[in-house]
Order: sequence, then C-alpha cells, then structure tokens
Amino acid sequence: MRPSRTSANAVNRRLLSAYGHAVWRSPLPPVDELVSTILSQNTNDINRDRAFEALRQQFPTWEKVRDAREVEIIEAIRSAGLANQKGPRIQAVLRQITAERGAIDLEFLRELAPEDARKRLLQFKGVGPKTAAIVMLFSLGKPAFPVDTHVFRVTGRLGLRPENIGEAAAHILLQGLFPPETFVDAHLNLIRHGRQVCLARRPRCDECILGDLCNYRRERAGRQPTRRSPK
Repeated sequence: MRPSRTSANAVNRRLLSAYGHAVWRSPLPPVDELVSTILSQNTNDINRDRAFEALRQQFPTWEKVRDAREVEIIEAIRSAGLANQKGPRIQAVLRQITAERGAIDLEFLRELAPEDARKRLLQFKGVGPKTAAIVMLFSLGKPAFPVDTHVFRVTGRLGLRPENIGEAAAHILLQGLFPPETFVDAHLNLIRHGRQVCLARRPRCDECILGDLCNYRRERAGRQPTRRSPK
C-alpha cells in the first residue's frame, strides 16, 4: 500500500466494519485534557484515569495543584507511573499558563485557527505533537490526528507512512491522508487494532482484517521458508 487518501479511507472502512464507531468519554475542558494526557504518557487508560481522579480529589482546583508541594503531586499521581517526571511537568505547565494568561484557563484556544491553537499548545514545556493533537481533537473539537505508539506502528506496517519518518512528521502526514470527519474513529480504532491484533512483537496477521492491504504481512510472507513436499 502507498500513502494516499484512498488507502487511508479503505483502512478506515475496514476498521469501522470490525469495531464500529469509536466511543470516547465526555469531552474535558482543555486544561483537564492537557493534564490527563500528560498522565497518560507511558501508561494505560485505567492508570491514567485513576491518577487523574486521585489528583482532583486531593486538589480540587488547578491552582491548588500548581501551588502544592511537588512531593504531594508526585504521590497523588503515583498510579500513572513516572510520577517523578509527570508531577513537575504538570506543575510547570500550570505555572506557565498562569504566567501567560493570568489564570489557569485555555478556553481562548477555541477561538483560534487550528494551526494557531497547535502552536500555542506546543509552546508549553513537555507538550509534544501527540499531546497537543489530543487536546485539539477531543477537547477543542479542532482537526488533529494524534499519533501514539500503536497508530505509528500500525500505519507503518500498512504503508500509510514511510518507515523513515518519526512520530512528529507522522502527525502531519496522517492528518493529510484521513478526512477530518474520520479522525476520531480512525485514531481510536487504529489504537484498538494495535492493542488487539497488530501487536508489537507477535502480530496476529492471520486474524487481521487489513491483511490484503498490509505491506508488512506481504513482506513477512515472503520471508517464510518454502516447505519441501515429502518424497
């Protein structure tokens, strides 16, 4: 498969036939989504949500999170993993928002053009393309195509992106391939497919509904040794 909107649409249709329209939780305010996404890095959704709820229960406002002792934040989000990194990162972002806006509020991003909103989010230390895209798509309702490790792996195997580009470039490429109205379904269903079928170490190619579209499967089949028929 070569990267094209036609091939991206074909993949999206197959995934929709297998998994249906993806269901996302109720949209969060942009600051909440930003913090939640930072918590989600290198962990699963259950641990992310557990840490987010623990943080909000202990510190009911973002101002209290910003002003708390660092060790208290780290302990509150321990279940998300990498708490020693994520805690200071969250507080730094909250302080930066305060310094720039005078309050912890990102609602102004709704009024900006998508590219301007993306640039503003990327100005925050610790916020990369994936985090910015998640806030844009799921909180602000702006067109963006988040690329996590599963999306990156699956689209690479399918040939929807060149193997030699990184995740940052993949955001731009895939956003141009998939139509904006498919972003939520395509993003979430690619993640689901990567978790259930197109696994990192032992992909279940024989079970894959995308097999005939997949470069990786064809190459893998070509590497299989030819069996000799018994004499």
